[in-house]
Amino acid sequence: MTILLADDDPVTLESLAACLQPEGFRTLLARDGGEALALWQKHKPDLLCLDIMMPGVDGYEVCRRVRAVDAGVPILFLSAKSEEIDVVVGLRLGADDFVRKPFGKHELIARIGSALRRTRAVKAPTESGFQLGALRVFPAELRAQRDEESMDLSPREVSILKLLHERAGQVLSRDTLLDVCWGLDYMPESRTLDQHIAKLRKKIERESEEIIETVRGVGYRWRGQGQG
Repeated sequence: MTILLADDDPVTLESLAACLQPEGFRTLLARDGGEALALWQKHKPDLLCLDIMMPGVDGYEVCRRVRAVDAGVPILFLSAKSEEIDVVVGLRLGADDFVRKPFGKHELIARIGSALRRTRAVKAPTESGFQLGALRVFPAELRAQRDEESMDLSPREVSILKLLHERAGQVLSRDTLLDVCWGLDYMPESRTLDQHIAKLRKKIERESEEIIETVRGVGYRWRGQGQG
């Protein structure tokens, strides 16, 4: 999934990109509203994160122009402007959420995930997803479900689970997982995969359950139907 980030502060832009890319999001960076509109028209990203105060075309105007053409794409304002009127204006222009600076990494990812899930659920209300034991994964909604419990997933986590499901019973090497789920053009640190798997296990596995099996010295595997 692709997210357009627009902010006139290059340090903020790089920080936002560094926060989102490890979660599996592709990022497009714009330093003003005009560049944001050009990137939006060219790439049609899945979500926009806009600062308000930008030179030339401000965030409000970017939102207004995008909404005039596309009523569905999620738009979040990330702004230090925190007066009630600022929030009201943004929401009336069609934004899905207003995140006040400063904010934490986990808050931002959660709000982005929430906006994407709302949009995907509307676009694909009948998606059945796929099953990993007792866990059902809904890729378009970035979530998994077990009984009445729902778990938020990142695009990277969905990618890992999808690959394990598609190759049920096979041991997937670390190189295979990195190539497919991170991409050949991305060079993660040596522990990146293990850290993602550990985090994902805590999220989806219950006590004494093993959905993602470690095959020492090789990689990881989901055994297939009947496990879990």
